Amino acid sequence: MVRIIPLDSVPLVERAHVREGLFRSRRLLIGEPRTAGNFSLQLVLTPNSYESPRHRHNFDQVRYQIEGDFDFGPDGKMHPGSIAYFPEATHYGPQSSTGASLTLVLQFGGASGDGYISSEQYAEAMQTLAAVGTFAKGVYTRLKPDGGKSNQDAYEAVWEKVNGRPLVYPPRRYARAIFTEPENFRWVPIPGQPGTSAKLLGIFSERQTKLALYRVEPGASLALEDESIYFVTSGAGTVDGSTIEKHTTIHLARADRAVARANEVTELLQLGLPRFD
Repeated sequence: MVRIIPLDSVPLVERAHVREGLFRSRRLLIGEPRTAGNFSLQLVLTPNSYESPRHRHNFDQVRYQIEGDFDFGPDGKMHPGSIAYFPEATHYGPQSSTGASLTLVLQFGGASGDGYISSEQYAEAMQTLAAVGTFAKGVYTRLKPDGGKSNQDAYEAVWEKVNGRPLVYPPRRYARAIFTEPENFRWVPIPGQPGTSAKLLGIFSERQTKLALYRVEPGASLALEDESIYFVTSGAGTVDGSTIEKHTTIHLARADRAVARANEVTELLQLGLPRFD
């Protein structure tokens, strides 16, 4: 079933996390827990400084920077309009912001099939670990019986608590995170769909994770692909009769079909989810 999520229908709440700094978000979409294709889509607001050490995950991430800047050290810096792909097992960061930032963040199970733990699992494990150790600046510190300390990446510690086993990272497919500057791509007309054009930013791994932007002229229509999330970056129109506007989210599951029609020049970001057969 096609889902359409207006931004104002989702509350802005403070979230528990293992990094440093205040973290508020709108949880726009979640996937199916304990599946390879589980995901979480959030619009994240960091109103002040945020810090995270250089680290990696056993899941994929895509970030679309809407407001403010985010610095990822040697990997690059994101500014409004930037879109970046962070593959599983690839180190990135350190990550920091020095002021207000608004980012669309998609976290999802990568090509290895390791999946992505749910927010509820995450919060419960973090609470349990906090009773016997401390979280600070993205690091979890345990106290040893002899009075010493051991440090571990905070997310690794949470994941291992949820799954009851050591986290083993999949083989690295990409040497670095991939930062794109969409304004430097050209709009290419889409055959058979007059009044539409696209910027293909990339298709990644054997699971065909896809990042693309689309422009739809007033009165024109765009056929949307299944197994995808679309985020309206500007403009307004309808999807199968339902109103869409700036920052509306549209989710199509496997085999879903829908058509977006523009009332004004409308641009959409496609986050094509990995395909697990």
